[in-house]
Amino acid sequence: MQEFGDFANIDIDKLLKGADEQFARIEEFQRNVGSIVGRAQDEGGFVTVEYGAEGLRELELHPKAMRLSSGELADLIKTALREATADLQAQLNRAMGDVFGEEDNPMRFADDPEAALSKVKEAESAYNRTFEDVMGELDRIRRRLEL
Repeated sequence: MQEFGDFANIDIDKLLKGADEQFARIEEFQRNVGSIVGRAQDEGGFVTVEYGAEGLRELELHPKAMRLSSGELADLIKTALREATADLQAQLNRAMGDVFGEEDNPMRFADDPEAALSKVKEAESAYNRTFEDVMGELDRIRRRLEL
């Protein structure tokens, strides 16, 4: 009879406890994600932006901003908005790192699609090896049973 290898030594209680803890952290993240807000302000204090999960939350223009040309003001708004979204992304990355740990943080692939593709290829390779092992074992069983 074949052994089950490392699978026979799995501590099911420990595995379930770890899964429960992970789900609890994910639920907490989901509850808190709506309160995460990215903020930015230009150097002169003319434009202040708050950006959340639902999009632009707040756009404040200092009265002195009206003295700027429309092009200058538009550039300040776009820059502040870009910085606020980057701040939101950084906060989300940190929060996801707290939930999943830095190594398993899925957000780390947002800025590095090549790393994500590499992980997908690793998973595909592992799947293919497992599939081939299972099919080989099924073939051996078929031959033993003379089917």
